[in-house]
Amino acid sequence: MRPKVLIASYLEPERVERIRAAVPAVEVVYRPDLIGAPRFQADHTAPVHRTPQQEGEWRELLAEAEILFDFDHTHREDLPALAPKLKWIQATSAGIGQLVKRNGYDRQGWRFTTASGVHARPLAEFCLMAMLMFVKNYPVMDAQKRARLWQRFNNTELRGMTVGIVGLGRIGRDIAQVCEFFGMRVLACRRRRTNPPHTVDTLFAPDQLNDLLPQVDFLVLCAPHTPETDGLLSAERIGLMKPGAVLINIARGALVDYSALKRALRDGRLGGAALDVTDPEPLPADDPLWDMPNVIISHHSASTADTENGKLTDLFIRNLHRYLDDEPLENLLDIELMY
Repeated sequence: MRPKVLIASYLEPERVERIRAAVPAVEVVYRPDLIGAPRFQADHTAPVHRTPQQEGEWRELLAEAEILFDFDHTHREDLPALAPKLKWIQATSAGIGQLVKRNGYDRQGWRFTTASGVHARPLAEFCLMAMLMFVKNYPVMDAQKRARLWQRFNNTELRGMTVGIVGLGRIGRDIAQVCEFFGMRVLACRRRRTNPPHTVDTLFAPDQLNDLLPQVDFLVLCAPHTPETDGLLSAERIGLMKPGAVLINIARGALVDYSALKRALRDGRLGGAALDVTDPEPLPADDPLWDMPNVIISHHSASTADTENGKLTDLFIRNLHRYLDDEPLENLLDIELMY
């Protein structure tokens, strides 16, 4: 019998057909009526509303599935009981380590592959956008536009400025490439010290992060959320940052002490922040971050580009061939490292 693939989040029908045509050795099951309508392109967490009959149909499909395209977000806690034949989940996100641990999936013997690399370029472009908005004084432009005030002002340029990148996976490497192109000095921090890309001027170990912080004009967090990175940017470390520096967080909100960040933004210790992620998330409507003119909030959407599903489809097809040929899967999650 052919292995059964169940697609658990929305994918354009033409991409589903492409998977079927490229890998006829698997049976691809796609029921868009059972997984929720997307709210935007590449929406993989759309709310799901099933009738009792539809829920029964979905459970029958889970019971036969050997492979899932994306996590089933409607059955996070009881998925192991409902999917006894499951062997592999291809995620649509890169940062899945906490999800896997939190739900006990790491004890099931399943394999997990991430979407590492799929979102690298959109996130690198978001970081570039944020840096340019701050060096070109967009908050001043916006304030003067709202006030209908025509008053000339000064700005600066990225060339010669220093960026610090915490986490040098595919996203971090793309950011380094973009920054190097703009003539910036690139510092990076990662666990592995060997073979840094040529775009990085100086590489720091995690225990040297305090030496990196005072040097940077922009600090970009793109490390995975693990026990080691939880609360990584503490109040003490925010205090080590250069006055006027800008924080860009595209990792997870839990990496940052947000109370300390708000204080540093209010008192001018930091020049600004560009936050794709927050803690908590969604950000409460009464949070002061919403009203700060030196804060950019992108609603955990910086990675969500209209190119996403095409890249995910390509990755899944490559991994299906590897799975069938019993070859190592691309982007295999390391359960212990959580990335």
